[in-house]
Amino acid sequence: MTTIFDINYIVFTIWGYPLSFIELIGTIFGYLTVYYAIKAKILTWPSGMLSEIMLFALFFQIQLYSDMFLQVFYFFVSIYGWYFWRKKANGPIRIRAMSTKKRLITALIYGGGTIILGLIMSNIHIWFPTVFTKPASFAYADAFTTVGGIIGTFLMARRLIENWIIWALLDVVSTLLYFSKDVYFLSLQYFVFCIMAVWGFYNWYQLKRNNA
Repeated sequence: MTTIFDINYIVFTIWGYPLSFIELIGTIFGYLTVYYAIKAKILTWPSGMLSEIMLFALFFQIQLYSDMFLQVFYFFVSIYGWYFWRKKANGPIRIRAMSTKKRLITALIYGGGTIILGLIMSNIHIWFPTVFTKPASFAYADAFTTVGGIIGTFLMARRLIENWIIWALLDVVSTLLYFSKDVYFLSLQYFVFCIMAVWGFYNWYQLKRNNA
């Protein structure tokens, strides 16, 4: 029996592309999450949590396991971000920037984390064959977006402006990755996210300058 969390539970077909319920809802709330983040609105966190639940189910079914685990991380960091932003809600919005040293450390963590996670996901179907019956697709590209998502979410939760640079990088890779997996609606979303990341950086830069 097909459930709403099954990728074959099709809501409608658009231009010949069968759109599943989980991809539709995950995408809609994904847009809302980024929009609220650009505006530095606390609604970005609960909106993101709903998107993450849907995308967790989607990525498992298309063998993007790093992205699947990333949704779990997103979910719990969303709780943290929600709490942190709510705690600071009574004061002015303070956008900060990282030091050069911290940017370098972040870049090294990004590269090292991608290599390590890529190795793990390349072998996960061997280590846990009963759960992951198929090999991971594009293990290192998937790892790149996953590690970037972890770093970007943490920086966003701390209101560090560099989070938008991370998002722009992984959005480019994600656009190509999801297109390669024939998840076209989600691929289009991440193409739009590339543009929104630039908008987000600009908007946060203005907020940072106004509160300097």
